[in-house]
Amino acid sequence: MKTFWKQANFKGHLLTAISYLIPIVCGAGFLIAIGMAFGGKSQDALIIGKFDFFQALATLGGKALGLLPVIIATGIAFSIAGKPGIAPGFVTGLAAVSISAGFIGGLVGGYVAGWLAVGVLRYFKVPQWAKGLMPTLIVPFLASFLSGLIMVYVIGTPISWFTGWLTALLTSMNGASNLVFGGLLGALSIVDFGGPINKTAFAFALTLQAQGINGPVTALQLTNTATPIGFGLAFFVAKLLRKNIYTHEEIETLKSAVPMGVVNIVEGIIPIVLNDLVRGVIAAGCGGMVEGAVLMTMTQGEGATVPFGGFLMLPTMGSNWTAGLLAIGANILVTGCVYAVIKRDVGQGSGLKGDIATEEKDVALDDIQIM
Repeated sequence: MKTFWKQANFKGHLLTAISYLIPIVCGAGFLIAIGMAFGGKSQDALIIGKFDFFQALATLGGKALGLLPVIIATGIAFSIAGKPGIAPGFVTGLAAVSISAGFIGGLVGGYVAGWLAVGVLRYFKVPQWAKGLMPTLIVPFLASFLSGLIMVYVIGTPISWFTGWLTALLTSMNGASNLVFGGLLGALSIVDFGGPINKTAFAFALTLQAQGINGPVTALQLTNTATPIGFGLAFFVAKLLRKNIYTHEEIETLKSAVPMGVVNIVEGIIPIVLNDLVRGVIAAGCGGMVEGAVLMTMTQGEGATVPFGGFLMLPTMGSNWTAGLLAIGANILVTGCVYAVIKRDVGQGSGLKGDIATEEKDVALDDIQIM
């Protein structure tokens, strides 16, 4: 059984597909976030002369995000089968969208399409003259045909049922349930700073957003936004505590990491965290937990209508934008204070440019005696 799971490599294919998915989410998320921030609304269709610039941005971003099941299915199938998996993954993802199987349908369909493509390549025998048609015609056709029908007639209905059940369950959550769920999601979204845990939580949050539950993805992304700023705040809190917690190199890293956090890019803070991994993870985890709990409790699971954008997500939260801002502030405060308190003092002068605590003495070669 262990050998099967290792060879199947479910996790590896999923993470590969999400790495392809994230740039599209970022690009589309910024488009719709900017469009909606300036009053644009996503349209069913852009009719010449009947839309403005910001409606165009919101519509472009919205249409792209609506194809996330197609993108995840194509990415997984490509990870499994290479280029022959692209067409069946794409078709199966479209089938998932067509029958309302959502992001989960696209995710499962990607595995089905990829493995079918591998199966056709490996077991479908053709004459020598037709081998050149395998990657461009035979494999795409057969794998698309089979995986599309499997999605429509076999796995689509139970996936739609499960998605509906999960949506109803999370929609019914309130009070303490939202507090615990938000805290757990906020912590999981940041403990590996964009690594596999974060990407798995992101896939789960996107699944929920596809069903109209926006709170989880908002909690996750606002955690990524606030954490680098929190590490920036830790510098000033440490000064109040008369501690010097950053080296000069780390201060220079902060100068770029904090602005990156404003636009929802958390990876800029990784070099600092790696210098003191345990304390960095503890501080970020505490901040994320508080932020997720505050947001999910105050908004009752409601959130931004876009899955990316940092502070640009706030205008898409409607009347809940103040709760989003408060959640960011709570995260920044907790992360900054916790890290400033638990981080060791790196020594006087370490944070000042050009300061050197100790200087190496030149070795006097004349003093060396060879016995």
